Amino acid sequence: MIVCVCRRVSDREIARHARAGMGFDEIQFELGVATQCGRCEGCARDVVAQCQSSHPVAALHNTAVCTPSACACAG
Repeated sequence: MIVCVCRRVSDREIARHARAGMGFDEIQFELGVATQCGRCEGCARDVVAQCQSSHPVAALHNTAVCTPSACACAG
């Protein structure tokens, strides 16, 4: 699902970066998510938090995609 419409950033892209050990600020800088209108910031932060809590450092190279089960900005 597209999280950031302005920059066309998907939850999968955010999740991939979060699983690689990047925090929200680093992901924001790298992908540009939540840098224009800002409406996606909460959802993007939720994706990062979910990935970081469900995939410990030992599992960073896991190929499974974590996606938010319910995101306030999805609709």
